[in-house]
Amino acid sequence: MNSLAFIGMGNMAQALCAGFIKSKKIDASKIFAYAPNQNKLKANGQKFGFTPCSSLKEAVSKADTIIMACKPYQIEDVLSEIKNDLSGKALISIALGWNFEKYAQHINVNRPANSDYNHTDVENVRVQFVMPNTPAMVSEGVFLFEKSNSLKEDERNQVKELFACLGTVEELPDNLMGIGGAVTGCGPAFVDLFIEAYADAAVKYGIPRASAYKLVSQTVLGTAKLQLETGEHPGVLKDNVCSPAGSTIRGVTSLEEHGLRNACIKSIDAIMNR
Repeated sequence: MNSLAFIGMGNMAQALCAGFIKSKKIDASKIFAYAPNQNKLKANGQKFGFTPCSSLKEAVSKADTIIMACKPYQIEDVLSEIKNDLSGKALISIALGWNFEKYAQHINVNRPANSDYNHTDVENVRVQFVMPNTPAMVSEGVFLFEKSNSLKEDERNQVKELFACLGTVEELPDNLMGIGGAVTGCGPAFVDLFIEAYADAAVKYGIPRASAYKLVSQTVLGTAKLQLETGEHPGVLKDNVCSPAGSTIRGVTSLEEHGLRNACIKSIDAIMNR
């Protein structure tokens, strides 16, 4: 991977672009992008350092690795214009729903190396589906890599390292990408709701709104970091805060009485069973 071209330059693409450049794993001069709003694209080019392109074909011609970052409903039209220019290139898709098999229905893709199809024999498109989430915008994202892919081994390692500079990279089997995306992709909204609710409680008892958000958000951030760094079961960390007959266990009891855990599980059920 020597150069990148973004198709689409929305918030997620901007976050990725900025993080990639900041990591110094790829130079800004090797990053290109196309988006229909040329004025905004040029402004972002000046801001981040990438090179704006005036057409899809120009962007694709400049790079060996393409990041499909436009809206999912736009991809069929995009592919119809550039599919003949993608041969021999790697295509990283961060568009929801556009996994390996869906691309295989629209363009000639190399099959995974462990299939009956030898991807080294032809120069078709090498594809990897990656599901990001919004905390990537502050370099704390989760990036789910679909197991089915046709990137070369060293190429895939490079791509993983690149995304890892913006958070956590995890590979999941194809059949678990849906639940993984429900938890990591929708999860930020649920955590935001949790933050808002506890901030409302703080405001109710006199803490100013801005301070309430800051206190609750930092508590969530710190607690999550504590679990990640210690590897302790969340139940153990919860017990460490709950003194016998203390305030915390009373609050925990109230949450249990009102069905917090069940509500969390049901929120995922609602997504998976839609």
